[in-house]
Amino acid sequence: MREERLGHDLYKMVEELYPLCRSITGNGVRETLAKLQEKIPLSLHEVPSGTAVFDWKVPKEWNIQDAYIKNRHGTKVVDFQKSNLHVVGYSVPIRTTLSFNELKPHLFTLPDHPDWIPYRTSYYKEDWGFCLSHNQWLNLQEEDYEVCIDSTLEDGFLTYGELFLRGQSPDEVLISCHICHPSLCNDNLSGIAVVTYLAKYLLKKNRRYSYRIVFLPGTIGPITWLSLNEERVTRIKHGLVVALVGDPGPSTYKKSRRGDAEIDRVVAHVLLQAGSDFQIREFSPYGYDERQYCSPGFNLPVGCFMRTPNGCFPEYHTSADNLNLVQPQYLRDSFVKLLSVVDTLEGNKTYSNLNPKCEPQLGKRGLYRTLSGQAERGQKEMALFWILNMSDGAHSLLDVAERANIPFALIKQTADLLEDNGLLRECST
Repeated sequence: MREERLGHDLYKMVEELYPLCRSITGNGVRETLAKLQEKIPLSLHEVPSGTAVFDWKVPKEWNIQDAYIKNRHGTKVVDFQKSNLHVVGYSVPIRTTLSFNELKPHLFTLPDHPDWIPYRTSYYKEDWGFCLSHNQWLNLQEEDYEVCIDSTLEDGFLTYGELFLRGQSPDEVLISCHICHPSLCNDNLSGIAVVTYLAKYLLKKNRRYSYRIVFLPGTIGPITWLSLNEERVTRIKHGLVVALVGDPGPSTYKKSRRGDAEIDRVVAHVLLQAGSDFQIREFSPYGYDERQYCSPGFNLPVGCFMRTPNGCFPEYHTSADNLNLVQPQYLRDSFVKLLSVVDTLEGNKTYSNLNPKCEPQLGKRGLYRTLSGQAERGQKEMALFWILNMSDGAHSLLDVAERANIPFALIKQTADLLEDNGLLRECST
């Protein structure tokens, strides 16, 4: 029942955020972050337009109140109030009357999916346009149309949210989530919901690592954050970009640029032990914000955790990425796997065997009675043997779990038991 409730709560959060019109700046982003603040103690940061961030500048702030196309009868044939995808993101304001031929270059449809509305933007080139279903486009007549986009594009701010959770170590785990898309559920309301609930879990956890969780607009967001925080990125020892985690596809992990970072190994181990289909992809400089964190000047150990990757499902960047595509069970599954990733990072320590010459006498310590006997015999017993054999001060618990092909949680549980019985000692870092 608890797991069912978790999936329901994650889905409810997606549902609540769905109507808001987000972009890379503006009030929709602020409203979204304000909703997150109701669940976690998020700090908001605003960076002024025109601020130089490496080779980029923070853009002007865009806000929109309304938009429509009216036919000669005054009927709205395209209406922003019915779907915020109807307007090309960052469209400049316009109010005029155009012939159909004059209007056509500003209309975008998906002929292969005639009932879907595409998602389009024009962030860095001032322009305007409307997105509509192809069936809507086919119903347009050769007549004049009243066109209105009631928007503003002026100096303002880029807004992002950040939550820092101090741990026992100053070493940090970075979790990054993009928040710039309007009414698209999998991309990336699913990520926002799952990361928010992951933050709620971490708030209550006794943390070994410090955690930095950022909610920011895609591309320009991490570029801005990295530019403003360049002196602290050396503390980031592990990182994940989280996106597209609510669809029915198998879990997918895209490795960091390094390819063999601890986070790469941890996620691969978690997915392998989960017992369901999964994919591991090599790094490429295309995708989400991992490409900024993994740029050669930083080369941070940051991978991307997804289900179906961007561009690999037909609903991607269309109105079909809606509340029917994401489902509670997939959101819950993604959350549980990310929880396992965090717990593995937290527990991945190195130990020395305090009785390294031959196997210790386990029976007199009651360890066989604790770990095995009848139904529990087998994997737990093998975990015990593997840990004792590999705890030489040079192998971590993840090394043991990988080589033994045993879930990390059981390896960690067994190591704790051996430590309690005076047979292991954690190595200092």
